Amino acid sequence: MAQLFNIKDQVIVVTGGAGVLGGSIAEHLLSEGAKVVIISRSEDTVAAKLAELEKIGKDVVGYACDVLSEASLTEVKDKIIAKWGKIDALVNAAGGNMPGATISPDKTFFDLQMADFRKVSELNLDGTVLPCLIFGKEIVANGKGSIINVSSMAAAQAITRVVGYSASKAAIDNFTKWLASDFALKFGDQIRVNAIAPGFFIGKQNLRLLTNEDGSYTERGNTIIKNTPMKRFGESEELNGTVQWLLSDASKFVTGIVVPIDGGFSAFSGV
Repeated sequence: MAQLFNIKDQVIVVTGGAGVLGGSIAEHLLSEGAKVVIISRSEDTVAAKLAELEKIGKDVVGYACDVLSEASLTEVKDKIIAKWGKIDALVNAAGGNMPGATISPDKTFFDLQMADFRKVSELNLDGTVLPCLIFGKEIVANGKGSIINVSSMAAAQAITRVVGYSASKAAIDNFTKWLASDFALKFGDQIRVNAIAPGFFIGKQNLRLLTNEDGSYTERGNTIIKNTPMKRFGESEELNGTVQWLLSDASKFVTGIVVPIDGGFSAFSGV
């Protein structure tokens, strides 16, 4: 059974690998024997995360890289091939939001800032498509591999405020299904594309949105908990089992799906 979930010696690229969720995924993959590449925009954040990861294992490298730059991604791809000779998998954890693409309770849709909306759409959608183009070509050349995109609870249903983020993550769901189908039809059954859809996890970006300074939940935090059957927020490490499953032979007949990891949020009507 352990062999079924084995990812040892896979060369796995994690975009957004210096962030909370991407960083947790990178830590887990490294602990399971994978060769891990983390990429993030900031050299400082990459260096700090690398220092943490190197305490877990030595088969890890990190690069400052802009996921919206084909040239930057290609440079990193060339370095990976030079070091390890192949790429087995890609986890697209880079993404984010901006205030101007968010409608707060005291605003309406007509306060939307289109410049921020475009930036959020570009980061979340283009920032997934471009790594798939650059690293995906190497995965296909390898003859076997897996791509995992990161969607969101905001993709499948309307969640207040996050209009730009929701629209771009909904596009990720469709892109995942499209690419999975295209790769399977044209490159065979060994190249798979799936996505995970995290529920509500508390991180730096949403800490003050969901919790008060004393640790109690805000009104929005309480609303989320009320609509989550497990009655809690997720922990970043709770993504890791699903990620490993999708990267391993345990899921070798699985492609084109979006897996909710949400404590039951997507299943619950609230009634």
